[in-house]
Amino acid sequence: MLQALSNVLVTPAEMTAVDKDAARSGIDSFSLMRSAGTAVSAAALRLYPEALRFVVLCGPGNNGGDGYIAAAALADTGASVAVFALGDAAMLKGDAARARDAFALVPRPLDAYEPQSGDVVIDALFGAGLARDVPDEARTVIEQVNASGVPVLAVDLPSGIDGRTGEIRGLSFVAAHTVTFMAAKPGHLLMPGRARCGTLEIFDIGIPARLVADRAGDLHVNTPAMWEQHLGALDPATHKYKRGHLAVLCGGPVSTGAARLSAAAGLRAGAGLVTLASPAEALAVNAAHLTAVMLKEINNAAGLAAWLKDRRLNAFVLGPGFGVGKKARDFVLMLCGRALVLDADGISSFREGREQLFDRIAAEGGEVVMTPHEGEFARLFPDIAEDAALSKIEKAQAAARLSHAVIVYKGPDTVVATPSGRAAVNVNAPPWLATAGSGDVLAGIIGAHLAQGMPAFEAAASAVWRHGEAGVVAGRTATAESLVESIAPLRGNA
Repeated sequence: MLQALSNVLVTPAEMTAVDKDAARSGIDSFSLMRSAGTAVSAAALRLYPEALRFVVLCGPGNNGGDGYIAAAALADTGASVAVFALGDAAMLKGDAARARDAFALVPRPLDAYEPQSGDVVIDALFGAGLARDVPDEARTVIEQVNASGVPVLAVDLPSGIDGRTGEIRGLSFVAAHTVTFMAAKPGHLLMPGRARCGTLEIFDIGIPARLVADRAGDLHVNTPAMWEQHLGALDPATHKYKRGHLAVLCGGPVSTGAARLSAAAGLRAGAGLVTLASPAEALAVNAAHLTAVMLKEINNAAGLAAWLKDRRLNAFVLGPGFGVGKKARDFVLMLCGRALVLDADGISSFREGREQLFDRIAAEGGEVVMTPHEGEFARLFPDIAEDAALSKIEKAQAAARLSHAVIVYKGPDTVVATPSGRAAVNVNAPPWLATAGSGDVLAGIIGAHLAQGMPAFEAAASAVWRHGEAGVVAGRTATAESLVESIAPLRGNA
């Protein structure tokens, strides 16, 4: 396993450039293929010691070459091995041809394979570079293997998954385990591809880390390594205002719960104090539910303007249960120069007139974080959402550039992106986070991090990760309320 690049994401095009750089630097490309194929064979033996037969499906390129190396290594151990090739194996060139020649037996045609009980399939058909629909011959075998239930170990990426976008190109294998090389690719983490990779193993085949780093863009897996340097230890002489004052703006009396969830999450996540700004008609219901969270009557823009004179207010959350309309737009435009989490109704209020919002964010220079789910993203960024050529990462980056804000594009594969192109994909969120109020809790955590002085990207990325960890702790029966109670301290602000 490769630790130095464990949180780096490399696109297939970048990985191709890395391979060429390695060859130009004098590294023998066939030795890299041999390392890759050997790693696959080792994983197969480790994971499936009871396999009756290893069936290696080899494609027409270098992914197929990895498969031939793996087949030869497995045969050398005495394992039963069968190889089936897509296309004419005699037409292979370069390293893939050398790898084919290293396997003593002649491969059979791909369409001759029929899954049998006791088989383990090693998928070496296409890998991460696939950017077209799989051919019909491959589709037939993929359908048969998936239907049979025999385990699949994928080389680089399950065949049929686009390594850049994670989309399924017609049909794909559903792998139990995937072995990739040097760094993860977007297709390993973005849905629906991620759900078909099984467990992911990243293996160092001998390319110097500096060559990968030189080609890698600014894409990462969201891990504490990205933001833990911003977790300053608490000053022993601190007081609640030094820990940050988070303000959560609440809507009318029948929709107060969402804002209270955000406020409770903000307090639990480490803000020194949290105030729920409530219209007069919702004061009573909020007061009946609040203890440590404070309550402030704010009815209109004039009231908000007067309150904003208190510079101890460090960050704001607007959107959960606030209501869609002019009041939300007026409040948001007043807050664009501050640290602001714009969520839910706050986002939807700018379905019309979004340019005014984006221009105000750019002019005011605040630390603004927007947290749209799929539907809200489509409402605020319709042209970007409809562009089928873009991956979720690329959509989040485009939205961040357009809006001048940090975008948290929510989902099972949440992407956090900045206007400059920096992006992180989150992987620790359990599926049961898809529950009512979960997004309100996330907004509160981001607000707490902003209130404590974290930059917008780091505040958002760390909050998304922390939200996922809370979901794991809360378990399958999690509700938004139990999620708040499951927010654990972050190192540095406990």
